[in-house]
Amino acid sequence: MTDNARARKLADRIQVVVAETLDRRIKDPRLGFVTITDARVTGDLREATVFYTVYGDDEERAASAAALESAKGVLRSEVGRQTGVRFTPTLAFVPDALPDNARTIEDLLNKARAKDAEVREVSTGKTYAAGADPYRKPEDDADDADAADTEDSTLTDEDGSTKE
Repeated sequence: MTDNARARKLADRIQVVVAETLDRRIKDPRLGFVTITDARVTGDLREATVFYTVYGDDEERAASAAALESAKGVLRSEVGRQTGVRFTPTLAFVPDALPDNARTIEDLLNKARAKDAEVREVSTGKTYAAGADPYRKPEDDADDADAADTEDSTLTDEDGSTKE
């Protein structure tokens, strides 16, 4: 088994090599605006997963995926030549879900901002039902205790007359 530092180092190198090779050597017209976002290598350095994004619609994404699959052999040989490892890892291309996730999060944040603005607009000029500060304060508790002591000191007899 190899250490994770070596696998990470090889993954970083594979990411650079694949990106440069796509830019310089691969002339497939189906290949759109592809960005290599990340690469990961297994612990035994036998398999590499390369994550990519494509700028464009679903058709362009599908065409770019097909172009990457057809160029896999050229890319793997270039990775083997430039990395110098004993066994060149097999390459698997996976579309990166990060832009879609970021877009979803951004949409949710925009909805939350709109709701906050709506609540702020409705609450403008309104007052609290129980006053500005509905919570008891320690000095209020002391006043309540004094009032309770005076009530306890006043006793009533059976006939209803009061005594102190």
